[in-house]
Amino acid sequence: MIPGLGGMNPRQMERMMQQMGIDTKAIDATEVIIKKKDGSEMVITSPQVTLIDMQGQKSFQISGDVTERAGGPSEDDIRLVMEQAKCTREKALAALKETKGDIAAAILKLQE
Repeated sequence: MIPGLGGMNPRQMERMMQQMGIDTKAIDATEVIIKKKDGSEMVITSPQVTLIDMQGQKSFQISGDVTERAGGPSEDDIRLVMEQAKCTREKALAALKETKGDIAAAILKLQE
């Protein structure tokens, strides 16, 4: 129950929100991934996702079990840099991290 709204049931709440121009819709999702600027990810498993449309402005409410995954270059990117720059995995990985995942810049850096 939401404080201040008395014993309003969910159906009454939904009707009231529709009258105010607010539509809600449950989204059937199995996982939500938020990619952060630093390359890491927030993974929300078993999510409960609700789309809220208020006069054309869409927003999402998400709850669930949150885990964090560290970002970094993919194995394919590492292999490509290793092959092109003819270097070890460690050097390719270091160059990719230094260039923030820019494959071309990492190859050029290692070829200097």
